[in-house]
Amino acid sequence: MNSRIGASVIKLKITTVLALVIASVAIVAIGAAAPANTIDLASKEGVGEYLVDQDGITLYYFANDVPESEASSCGDTCIQYWPPFHTGQIIIPGKLSSFDFDTIYWEDGTAQTTYKGWPLYYYTNDYNPGDVRGQGINDVWFVAGPTMMP
Repeated sequence: MNSRIGASVIKLKITTVLALVIASVAIVAIGAAAPANTIDLASKEGVGEYLVDQDGITLYYFANDVPESEASSCGDTCIQYWPPFHTGQIIIPGKLSSFDFDTIYWEDGTAQTTYKGWPLYYYTNDYNPGDVRGQGINDVWFVAGPTMMP
């Protein structure tokens, strides 16, 4: 093989390797840029599959709320323990339907995300992902989930 052809083959191999490296980096960057779910599903023995926020914190519904009423029944004292959950952009896993989520607005303008018409709340005594300390409190607070809504 003459030296010009040999040099061309080496340049071609280097160019090909560089192109593959650049493509791999681009694919990794695209994958890393994909947004995380703002509402996700978790599962716990004894509870089943339930909704959590992007940090894995449990979401609840209040049985005294009236679904589809566009209002929350949780008053000033209530929200000290059960603050409303809201996410501006709803990104969910494929097991859930975006049609089940909406936003309501309180009289003071506070936005709250709903699931199947039920306003969603946090419980202030849930400190870590997977905590479900609010489940069943006063027989009116329950974890929200695909098979758990009344």
